[in-house]
Amino acid sequence: MTEEVSTRDRILNAAEGLVLRQGFNATTLEAILGEAGASKGAFFHHFASKEALGNALVERYANADAAVLERFMGEAEALSNDPADQIVSFVRLYEEAAHDIANYQPGCLFVSFIYERGPGGPRDDDLILESIELWRDRILEKLELAAETRPQLSEVDLSALADMVFSTFEGGFILARATDEPDHLRRQLAHLRHYLELLLDVDVAAAAV
Repeated sequence: MTEEVSTRDRILNAAEGLVLRQGFNATTLEAILGEAGASKGAFFHHFASKEALGNALVERYANADAAVLERFMGEAEALSNDPADQIVSFVRLYEEAAHDIANYQPGCLFVSFIYERGPGGPRDDDLILESIELWRDRILEKLELAAETRPQLSEVDLSALADMVFSTFEGGFILARATDEPDHLRRQLAHLRHYLELLLDVDVAAAAV
């Protein structure tokens, strides 16, 4: 069982790296197998088709993305009971880890699948949308709670603001990859954090504790 799991993971890791560099459609089965050091028989033992591999890639990426979201949000919630402080701390924690994350995860797998539209079928579209909505819902929940004690947010489109937070994260990944400068992710998150501190009237020193 250990060997089978190891082979499957090697195939997934090889495929993810290739897809991030050149897209799913341009990534051939032969290239994946060569990168993974696996046989065609091993591939079809774990995946019924290339489309099934695409589904597995997106599902794994979505699960990892959700785990990171909940980890940082949990840490932010442990620092303060104020939802506004929690949002700022969430961005700051991600900002502090951004350089390592950008090096470890050099791009967004979702982007490759969204722009090629449909290489893994409708299941991929659903998984990607669910992942995006998870981010939006978690951020929007905090913003709506923060608005209960911050009158200045009454005129703010909180749903659009939640989308902007998500877009800055994803856009930072795209910029870092396009320029081959991992620090772009951290810098974009720093600007987002400063904006949120001002908008939400957060005590910066308290949020940084």
